[in-house]
Amino acid sequence: MLDIKLIRENPEEIVRRLAAKGTDAKDDIARIVELDVQRREMISENEAKKAEQNRATKQIPQMKKEGKDPSPVFVAMKELSAQIKANDEKLAQVEAEYNNLLLGLPNLPDPDLAPGGKENNEPIRYFGEPHHFDFEPKNHVDLCTDLGLIDYKRGTKLSGNGFWIYRGMGARLEWALLNYFIDTHISDGYELVLVPHMLGYECGLTAGQFPKFKDEVYWLETAEDERRRFMLPTAETALVSLHRDEILTEADLPRKYISYTPCFRREAGSYRTDERGMVRGHQFNKVEMVQYTRPEDSDAAFEELVGKAEALVKGLGFHFRTVKLAAADCSASMARTYDIEIHIPSMDGYKEVSSVSNARDYQARRGSIRFKRDGGGATEFVHTLNGSGLATSRILPAIVEQNQNADGSVSVPEVLQKYLGTDILKKD
Repeated sequence: MLDIKLIRENPEEIVRRLAAKGTDAKDDIARIVELDVQRREMISENEAKKAEQNRATKQIPQMKKEGKDPSPVFVAMKELSAQIKANDEKLAQVEAEYNNLLLGLPNLPDPDLAPGGKENNEPIRYFGEPHHFDFEPKNHVDLCTDLGLIDYKRGTKLSGNGFWIYRGMGARLEWALLNYFIDTHISDGYELVLVPHMLGYECGLTAGQFPKFKDEVYWLETAEDERRRFMLPTAETALVSLHRDEILTEADLPRKYISYTPCFRREAGSYRTDERGMVRGHQFNKVEMVQYTRPEDSDAAFEELVGKAEALVKGLGFHFRTVKLAAADCSASMARTYDIEIHIPSMDGYKEVSSVSNARDYQARRGSIRFKRDGGGATEFVHTLNGSGLATSRILPAIVEQNQNADGSVSVPEVLQKYLGTDILKKD
């Protein structure tokens, strides 16, 4: 969530910056400022009444010792107690509205981002050249079907549209990609963490997906007395809650984590005509990178994560571009995002395979994730960052399309050959 001090001191600036993200927050900000004043006044008033109550309580033994009647004090205490209770109830109502409005605000976009949506995204660099064929190339759906890599028909039979089954060398290719990603990250000093695939509400709240986007995940049916859980949409949702409600030391930072998980998305149900096969699905595999850093280190950490995602894609031999997203195309929780987009020939365009983002202290405030500097002083909120490293459901289609041969076979990228034991995928 946003720092209330920033809102209190310069509400107009907050409204202006959120407008770049496509959010009209003028009324919400005004109401938050109003509720903040009420809240602080009510807290101050209640503290004064409780102090008065404590003073009166201390008078009673002395009055009894002096033979005085304490009845008037008891009456006054009863009135004070009733007033305090009434104020606490009002304060709870004010704080509920106040917190709900604060939690509903998106993160502030970094000042250097272009305002607006996808139309203002800026490609900042390209790597390699688009692949050109001297034969009529196939699309990835036909290639994967012909080579027996993916079973789309039975995937739909088991679970409906948006699902598929990896078969034989297709399953091994998927697993080879995941191993390539994980081995690379571990060699770079990241800790591998295998997290639960079912998470509690607090994880979604900390990540910034809840309460606003709570209907975009798959919720599990549970008994009334059982903790409500949802299927994780990305490992980031779990990893940014690892240190929820903790105070780290400065020596603990940075913390660098990776996690492999399947990811579950409700949003996948809306298909465009070019998004066939595996390009958009309800379940896909991903290796996610997350860092916790000191505030002054988060810009360098962001560039590191972008560089790592780019290096993975380079290692596979792809032509790709890195795109700086405009403010409104960044997700609600993020202050800045770069996408790595690869070229899929049959779509005649680019598809995102990694999204690297800096949340600044937005998630840390929601999850109360702090650290204390070695020299002492007040605790501070960490910065959290995340990046796909990588998602496979668009990597695999790009591999088969970009590396296809005239005879219908597919050449295996060199970095994956040790996992597959072959340099070519072909019909049996």
